[in-house]
Amino acid sequence: MIGYVTLGTNDLEKAAKFYDAIAAELGVGRFMEYEGGIAWGDAEGGAGIGLTRPYDGNAATVGNGVMVALQAADKAQVDRLHALALDNGGSDEGAPGPRGEGGFYAAYFRDPDGNKLNAFVMG
Repeated sequence: MIGYVTLGTNDLEKAAKFYDAIAAELGVGRFMEYEGGIAWGDAEGGAGIGLTRPYDGNAATVGNGVMVALQAADKAQVDRLHALALDNGGSDEGAPGPRGEGGFYAAYFRDPDGNKLNAFVMG
C-alpha cells in the first residue's frame, strides 16, 4: 500500500500552484508544509503527494519511466484534471481518452518540473 509519493522540484512556488489546483479538484488540500516542501492529501488516510527541494542541494531531475497516477471519480474529472494541469504550468503528454481495453480512461501530463502524472478512471 502506498502512503505517499514525493517528487522533486526546483521552483517550489511555481510547482505549489500546479499541485494546489490538482489537489483541490481531487477534494484535498495541503496537510503539511515545511521549509522546502509541501504535502497534499488527507492526513487521516489515503495516499498523498509531496513536493520537495532535494535535500542534497542538487537540482531536482525527472525519473525516466516514473509516473504518478491520480485516481479520478469519473471521466469528466479526468478531463478537468488534464485541463487544470495545462492551465497551471503543466505540459500535455496525452489528451484525455480511452486507453486499451476494459474501460480505462486516462490523460497524461507533466508538472512544471517535468514529473509525469496521469489522471485515470476504470470502467
